[in-house]
Amino acid sequence: MVELTFSAPASIVEAASDLLLDVHDALSVSVEDADAGTDHERPLFGEPGSTADDTSWEHAVVKVLFASDDHATAAAAAVMAAFAEDGAAVQSIRDVDEVDWVRRTQSQFAPVHVAENFWIVPSWHEPPAGATRVIRLDPGLAFGTGTHPTTRMCLRWIAERAGPGDAPGARWQRVIDYGCGSGILAIGAMLCGAGAVDAVDIDPPALEATRANAEANGVRVHVGAPEIANGPYDLVIANILATPLTLLAPLLSDLAAPGGDLILAGILERQTDALKAAYAPWLDIDVADREDGWVLLTGRRAGPPGRA
Repeated sequence: MVELTFSAPASIVEAASDLLLDVHDALSVSVEDADAGTDHERPLFGEPGSTADDTSWEHAVVKVLFASDDHATAAAAAVMAAFAEDGAAVQSIRDVDEVDWVRRTQSQFAPVHVAENFWIVPSWHEPPAGATRVIRLDPGLAFGTGTHPTTRMCLRWIAERAGPGDAPGARWQRVIDYGCGSGILAIGAMLCGAGAVDAVDIDPPALEATRANAEANGVRVHVGAPEIANGPYDLVIANILATPLTLLAPLLSDLAAPGGDLILAGILERQTDALKAAYAPWLDIDVADREDGWVLLTGRRAGPPGRA
């Protein structure tokens, strides 16, 4: 296997990648920040410190894998012919070792500690000693493996409010996971004493992932498009992003039962005040947890005391 590496400005990365994949039989294309590790390193895609306009690195390093040296050499010539005037520059063409990508991917996902005796464990690992609540979850197409701070904070909040031996419904009779992704939060709620959980998403692969993961964990979750949401719920969970959470404020607030809880994640610390203002007409929300620049916001709908 041969790797071609070249530098390029953001303006040509997509076009160059398409050329290499569609015309020159590239096996894969990866893009890295050329300024990583320097004062000019730039966060993207909602990472702490990024803005809505931060969707690509100003200076990129593109690494492309090919089956042979001939393919890589021809591709390098094509990149320079098409994009040299735009700032592309070939850095290297080198042989690389064949890699067992499945094993390498698996090595990046170790068990994740959520709360006391509560772990997320990939299928190729044994649960840690003493784990009494275990979510079996492998990385897939849908968001939510437990490695992201927003997912961990949601699960931690749920776990810390569930007793060690809650019977189904003792903590929350009805729960909705709005924007369920992999289904990890819906599964976590069931393991922590929920009587019934609805899991909704607009993305069909996410619904498929949630169904499969729920079955793998031996729990029953009602999965479907947002239209299946039918409040009131004792607990409303939404781990999405700040903009959709703002737009969904009336809906999510209305889904919460009187005395029911609402937990919101996918929010950067700097977005806290805007989210609090968006939900203020229905309930007061505040920061319940912080991790790596992200916050968890929680609130309780006014009404009779809830079970949670």
